[in-house]
Amino acid sequence: MRTWASVAGLLCAATAGGFLLEHRVSLTSQAMFYVLAVVMAAYTVSLLPSIICALGAVTAFNFFFVPPRWTFDVDSQEHLIALFTMLVVALVINHLAAALRRKTDLARLNEQRARQLQALAGQLANVTRADEVMLLGQNTLNAIFPGPSWVALRQPDGTLAGTEPLAQPVRDGLQCCLREAAVLGPGTGRWPGLNAWYLPLGTRDRMNGAVCIQHVLASDTANLEHAQALCTLLAQALWRIELMDSTMAAQAEAQRQQVQSTFLAAVSHDLRTPLATIVGATSALQTQDDKLNATEKKRLLGSIASEAAYLSSLTENTLQLVQLTNTAQPLQWQWESMEEIVGAALARWRQQDTTRRIQTKVPEGLPLIRADPVLLAQLIGNLLDNALKYSTGTIDLNVALVGGELQIAVKDRGEVIAAEAQHRIFEPYSRGDQSGQRGAGLGLALCRAIANVHGGKLTLRRRHGGGNSFVLSLPVDQHQPEGDLP
Repeated sequence: MRTWASVAGLLCAATAGGFLLEHRVSLTSQAMFYVLAVVMAAYTVSLLPSIICALGAVTAFNFFFVPPRWTFDVDSQEHLIALFTMLVVALVINHLAAALRRKTDLARLNEQRARQLQALAGQLANVTRADEVMLLGQNTLNAIFPGPSWVALRQPDGTLAGTEPLAQPVRDGLQCCLREAAVLGPGTGRWPGLNAWYLPLGTRDRMNGAVCIQHVLASDTANLEHAQALCTLLAQALWRIELMDSTMAAQAEAQRQQVQSTFLAAVSHDLRTPLATIVGATSALQTQDDKLNATEKKRLLGSIASEAAYLSSLTENTLQLVQLTNTAQPLQWQWESMEEIVGAALARWRQQDTTRRIQTKVPEGLPLIRADPVLLAQLIGNLLDNALKYSTGTIDLNVALVGGELQIAVKDRGEVIAAEAQHRIFEPYSRGDQSGQRGAGLGLALCRAIANVHGGKLTLRRRHGGGNSFVLSLPVDQHQPEGDLP
């Protein structure tokens, strides 16, 4: 109704303009008012109303202005030619304007589709799971097409997931689309009697699923091409996720193989030497007992004990690291006092600290923490062991409450560890460049694993004045237990 009112308004405006300037302009200039009305109608209304406006303009111009006026008669051949020419010009203008309007609308539609593809591609770039791709694709298709639309992903057994709530014909269409790897539905040449498009996600060699878009028309080829472009983006995202998962699995397997190779190398080096020492000392005691004096026997027994202790420590660290990094066994969480944990760690290493190099500073009134006391004592013991091996001078063991965290720092005056090596030394089977000490490189890796399972972090800092400072930060529960600990 508004369209026809616009047409009538344009004709009335052209007629009024002709009457207002009737005594000042020629008949040709009056005709230009109607040409202007036809041009405006061609750009503002659809094809049929604009054609009616062109015919109405010629009729009105003939009736109101062409002699004899107020009739539809034409008294001269010149006026007849003018009217015919005006009609042809009006129709040509109408045709050109309509074609331009169609191209403009198509350009706008193509721009909108390009923006939709760009938006979907940007959203898919951050997706890391197949179910997220399915949900995003389904929401996008429902927003663009009348729908409803469904996205079904292929399972390893060849079936489609998430199709249970759908009607049987829809499930059959999706399964057939997956099996044939082709577009089905009206306008595709396959199953034209359907009222839905079925589009594959992928190619025949690699199918990831299928899409159903309902309530479509066979003549709507542009939307069909747009739907295929959207499905191509979804298929590429699914393929990218599959490749990413395969790459991560391959990297994990390569890392496992590397760790296994490194572990075997460490075993061959760090177990063979002490075992050979123990076997040699034991054999000497068995075969040459009567030839050895007391001092030599004591030396051999001390060698056996030292090498056995080293093997015990290496085995303990290896088993603890494997348990913490590869199993989900719960820890023995208890409310513990840091003074007691530090005391237990010191009691174990005092025998090696014959010169009393370890200096401790544990203030009173520290809050309790929920932890596994055996693991924390082992962590502190490993840090002290490293400090005793690789440094000279005083070793400071300080405990302090800093910003809601309990910090345990082991500080030495050894050679400063370079910044580029500070992260590497926490990796399993990685050792520093100290040539005078042996080890499999498990101590610091185990320390970091213990810190992680306690919700804390173990960091290495450069100590002021020279040396290194290993700092363990543990969270403190604000809800402390009431009464004495059992």
